[in-house]
Amino acid sequence: MRSLGLVWLSLRLGVLNALQYRVDFFIQLFQSVIGLGTALAAIAVVFSQTDELGGWTRDELVALVGVFFLVGGLVNVVIRPSMERLMEGVRLGTLDFTLTKPADAQILVSTRQVDVWRLVDVVLGSVVIVIAITRLGERVGVEHATAFGLVLIAGMAIIYSFLLVLATLAFWLVRLENILVIFATMYEAGRWPVGLYPPWLRLALTVVVPVAFAITVPVETLVGRLEPATLVTTVVLAVVFLVGSRWFWKFGLRHYTGASA
Repeated sequence: MRSLGLVWLSLRLGVLNALQYRVDFFIQLFQSVIGLGTALAAIAVVFSQTDELGGWTRDELVALVGVFFLVGGLVNVVIRPSMERLMEGVRLGTLDFTLTKPADAQILVSTRQVDVWRLVDVVLGSVVIVIAITRLGERVGVEHATAFGLVLIAGMAIIYSFLLVLATLAFWLVRLENILVIFATMYEAGRWPVGLYPPWLRLALTVVVPVAFAITVPVETLVGRLEPATLVTTVVLAVVFLVGSRWFWKFGLRHYTGASA
């Protein structure tokens, strides 16, 4: 409950800070609408020439675009900005102030920075998913929707753990901002099903940068493509990633010398 209270407090502070710059909302809205329109236009162009793409229908790919925006929005609301703040704090030594507080340091650094206007992507993504589900009709049942929610949470946990590991590398390396840029570039590949890519890129998006578990796998669950074994594997991987990133974070903290070093 204390951790949830810290998360809620960070979100409140993020909202209050964002309200000071309300013009940013309209800028973000414009950027998100353009991005979504471009993604949907690309699907329209493809399906003007064919009825399916690698076994995927138009509505299934629309659902995938919705998940892409939903997950991207959630990552950019709090996870990515907080990880950037963590790396900056390690480099400048300001992480000391966080570590002296009587609360779990991982919770604090994971919710330290909130870009609340990125919730626009979350809302737009959710709307697109609902529209896609409506068009898919009876193919999406309660079981599929429940499994979709479970896998989506697992995928978010994997992405969070992956970014935490990258940020923790700042205890040994400097100027790691480019790593997050590379992640963002790889994430853009999630606009399309991972199965459409050549084997080497498919492997990279599944093992090296686990984007597939956050986007393609949830949509496969939603439309009934995912095997139960893969669903279980995704959940198990999420637990492994969370435990592993937690251990790596604590290991990194033991090597942090602070601003006075």
